[in-house]
Amino acid sequence: MRSALAFTVAPLVGGVPALANTILSVSEVAPGVFVHQGRYELQSPENRGDMSNASFVIGNAAVAVIDTLGSAKVGRELRAAIKAITDKPIRYVINTHMHPDHVFGNAAFKEDNPQYVGHHKLRRGLEARSQSYMASSKDMLGEDAFAGSEIILPTLNVEDTLTLDLGGRSLLCEAQKTAHTDNDLIITDSKTETAFFGDLLFSGHIPTLDGSLRGWLSLIEQLEGRKAARVVPGHGPHAMQLPGAIMPEKQYWSIVASDVRRLIKDGKDLMEATKTVGQSERANWKMFDQYHVRNVTTAFAELEWE
Repeated sequence: MRSALAFTVAPLVGGVPALANTILSVSEVAPGVFVHQGRYELQSPENRGDMSNASFVIGNAAVAVIDTLGSAKVGRELRAAIKAITDKPIRYVINTHMHPDHVFGNAAFKEDNPQYVGHHKLRRGLEARSQSYMASSKDMLGEDAFAGSEIILPTLNVEDTLTLDLGGRSLLCEAQKTAHTDNDLIITDSKTETAFFGDLLFSGHIPTLDGSLRGWLSLIEQLEGRKAARVVPGHGPHAMQLPGAIMPEKQYWSIVASDVRRLIKDGKDLMEATKTVGQSERANWKMFDQYHVRNVTTAFAELEWE
């Protein structure tokens, strides 16, 4: 994979500018497909909201950005990375779902006047959570890192599927049923068969549940058999291979579901569940202590009404 980035452009190396004073690193995982790998961290002034993966795809006529990170500040660094590699216009900014670490960089692309693309339920999700997302992100990032960040609603909705033409290649956007959230998209590049799963795929970083556990497990069964040259997770390496990439996530959610169902059957309450469910998975995931109890709480609320 070829890496690029920073402001001062040096001579070309392998067809990609070799740059000094790195700002935001990206890797070319397939021809014209670039991915930035975010950190396994909570939001902080130090990371500026750089905690998820962000990608861009360059066509003959235009560029599409897939997720924009967690603040306008780091979003501008992503935009600078794109502009260091190509002068083609940024026509689309696609959000794979509503979470702040994937959408608050949208503001950095306003001057490009792109179409903001999202699941048909993304607008509702962002509008319902806009005040809490703004307040919590500002509190965690601080005034300086969060400056200029805002909620930008989609201008182009994906009801079922939508194809975006970049010139010489197209992106197929597919709206998913409720799983990680109720507004997840999968995007596939026709030219390289690269699939962008967003937070339907976590690797290393523990998955987080803001939708339906049963829905996610059902979707995972479909994704296991999906054909793709490579998949880009929402959190994890730049690119991975199916079906192996999704197996740890499947194991985690299967254990959580099994443990929760057993406790409910035995008449145990949520407090007991948060102490015992899924503890066998602790060593397998980064950020376990930060997110696992929340996952169990959400799973318990869903499964107790089966």
